[in-house]
Amino acid sequence: MTDQKDIKTELVQNTDKESLVSIDLKPDGSKVSIMLVDDDKFLIDMYSLKFSKAGFEVKFAMDADEAIKKLHDEPAPDILLLDVIMPGMTGLDLLEHIRKEKLVPNTIVVMLTNQGLANDIERARKYNVNGYLIKATTIPSEVVREVQNIYKNSIV
Repeated sequence: MTDQKDIKTELVQNTDKESLVSIDLKPDGSKVSIMLVDDDKFLIDMYSLKFSKAGFEVKFAMDADEAIKKLHDEPAPDILLLDVIMPGMTGLDLLEHIRKEKLVPNTIVVMLTNQGLANDIERARKYNVNGYLIKATTIPSEVVREVQNIYKNSIV
């Protein structure tokens, strides 16, 4: 009988079969940093691995409160990848808070969620989100590529 850990390990290995192009270093020679905010530990682990392999410096937060604390206490990430559905403050509420407080004004924000409702997308647009990706229709390597493209197009 296959246990849950074996299934998760197999999923991570299967999503890693397609090679990714590494993102370029920033002009100062440092890695592009990304903060993943999601309450799903498995997804945090999987996307941390994928983005690390693509050359990113990866940080994460398991909820909005942890993200806010890190955004106050640590250097701002270049990219913030937010889930919408989280306990407590949602990703959209976090986005609104970040924009109103001008917490990380130069950070690129991408929503990565299973919530594709028109009102969620419109609310994200209202707060100048740079991208909105649906987990269920985008495999992890595509997520990394899309985030790379959003980053490259946003820094031009």
